[in-house]
Amino acid sequence: MGAEAMPQGETNRTVIALVDDDRNILTTVSIALQAEGFATRVYSDGEAALGALLSNPPDLAIFDIKMPKMDGMELLRRLREQSPLPVIFLTSKDDETDEQAGLEMGADDYIAKPFSLRLLLARIRAILRRSGGDHPLLLSEQFDDKPGELVERGRLFMDPARHHVTWDGQPVSLTVTEFLLLEALAARPGVIKSRNQLMDAAYPDDVFVDDRTVDSHIKRMRRKFRSVDDTFSAIETLYGAGYSFNEG
Repeated sequence: MGAEAMPQGETNRTVIALVDDDRNILTTVSIALQAEGFATRVYSDGEAALGALLSNPPDLAIFDIKMPKMDGMELLRRLREQSPLPVIFLTSKDDETDEQAGLEMGADDYIAKPFSLRLLLARIRAILRRSGGDHPLLLSEQFDDKPGELVERGRLFMDPARHHVTWDGQPVSLTVTEFLLLEALAARPGVIKSRNQLMDAAYPDDVFVDDRTVDSHIKRMRRKFRSVDDTFSAIETLYGAGYSFNEG
């Protein structure tokens, strides 16, 4: 099954893609999202979803892990090779190793089944706010929609309005969460930011995360910078204290 037409059109709507082999989940979540004003596209496996997510990206995607043909982990891995699309894992697997692996590959959040639709909606809105862009459903909410200032720290350049990052002039593709963590670190070079401070910067909506989540994001972010500069060492770990950014 490829994408299915949904009752509501996508014009001027925030689009959420759902990828799950459980038709009941697809139907239930899709109806709930549409009731909140979102447009939805649904896919029953990762193989059917991958091309569509790359050629016509939604605003956010929700993946299951255990699926036929191509599971959620492989779908995320291949997606992250070309796209920073915000992704939430929605899965019946609640093992910590699965959560860790998903976050290290670039998932922005992780929710285990059975889940609360209210919680899922809160997570979606939190990630959309962090991702920026003109999301009609968020325009009535009170948040700072002024474009962020350009950040230049040594070889690092960040443009919050365009969600654009370069290192030595080479583009680095970061997820929304990674971008916000880096922005928080680069705001005050040399200053140690605790994991709690970084959580506050990247998760401003009281979404629960633990220390391992921040560590996973930092580890993945370093790997991305080292793919363009194998000597990259600007993000420093201060064991027992947190992280800092060194622009030197």
